Amino acid sequence: MMPKQPLVRRIVIAFTLMTLVVSGVFSLGIVAIVHFVEEHLVSREMSDELDTILQEDLALGLPPRLDAKTRLYASHMTDSEIPAKLAEMEQGFSELVTEDDVAYVFIRDIGTQRYVLVQDQAEFEARENALFAIVLAGFLLSVLFAWLLGRLMARRIMAPIIRLAGQVRHRDQLLTIAPALAPDYPQDEVGNLAESFDATLGQLRRSLERERLFTSDVSHELRTPLMIIASSAELLDAAPLAEREQRQVARIQRAAEEMRGLVETFLLLARSKARPERLVGNASLLQVAQEQAERWQHAFVDKGLKFHLLVEQEDHGSYHVGLLGTVMSNLLRNALHYTEQGEVRLLLTTSGFRVEDSGQGVPAEQQTRIFEPFVRGSEARGEGLGLGLSLVKRICAHQDWEVHMYSLRPVGSCFEVRLG
Repeated sequence: MMPKQPLVRRIVIAFTLMTLVVSGVFSLGIVAIVHFVEEHLVSREMSDELDTILQEDLALGLPPRLDAKTRLYASHMTDSEIPAKLAEMEQGFSELVTEDDVAYVFIRDIGTQRYVLVQDQAEFEARENALFAIVLAGFLLSVLFAWLLGRLMARRIMAPIIRLAGQVRHRDQLLTIAPALAPDYPQDEVGNLAESFDATLGQLRRSLERERLFTSDVSHELRTPLMIIASSAELLDAAPLAEREQRQVARIQRAAEEMRGLVETFLLLARSKARPERLVGNASLLQVAQEQAERWQHAFVDKGLKFHLLVEQEDHGSYHVGLLGTVMSNLLRNALHYTEQGEVRLLLTTSGFRVEDSGQGVPAEQQTRIFEPFVRGSEARGEGLGLGLSLVKRICAHQDWEVHMYSLRPVGSCFEVRLG
């Protein structure tokens, strides 16, 4: 597949090729005309001159009237014997080129007699070569000039398009107060392109605003029922309950706490600008990991899984507790959901962590899409919508973090998050 060329370069190439073709045809036309003149007009002139010599000079017994560059040979004239190289040539016009001389030759046979008229054309040939050199120089200069002119014209033609592209890429274009682009351009193709961008950006702004308002409203309205659930769970926890009921209350409290964290995360993402800035905090990676380990330990135990928090390397960074906690919590929930037996490990490294499980893993053909919204693994179960990993990907993109997934041997999956 041919590599794509920039539009400016393609314009220059097209301009140069067009000039190359036009100048080439014009130059070849000049060469063809010169050869036509040389072959037909000179032939006619020499034929007329030979007729004049035969009818007006030799017929009257007079010596032929010739200029200094013309010589006459005849087969019956002892003082003008035809040279051997001319005697073998066919009659008519031809050009004789040797190392030392260039001449035009016109031969006519009348009965058994042959007449040969020879004109020295060294000077004409030199002028012809000079003309061809000038034509070649003009051809090369025209191509060079076309290349320079093409670059200049391409830049001028592309200037409004480059300017429009820069305006579209500007981060403020997604703001609702961003001015329209079309008024800055004339009503031509670029102006129509600017109008199309205005329409598309307008739709995108409205979609982003609806998403932001929806997320903000939902997150805000969820706070009240969450507070009621949390307070009710605290009252139930203080009441004398059997062990089974206490475990159920503990699950309610963990779910309410997780929902509260998700609400805060959604609010943070909804309030972010079109080009969000990285949110910082004062929580360490170990603190967030210990909090999440304490929250999820009971869920792993209830399912019969082993859970380990391991510190491979010490990390000294500071992170936003809500966003980092949401990422870690979703990855632990995913591991819990897809692991039926074995263990789940949360491993802390320098500027990152890994969540490893002994589940069935994710097929290779699905690993590239596992972070897309509403995409669930082939072993999906329960009522999940496939949004947990999508949220992880979105938070990581917001914070300039990186998240990757790969399979473990012989079974299992690993989700690695790099925080810096």
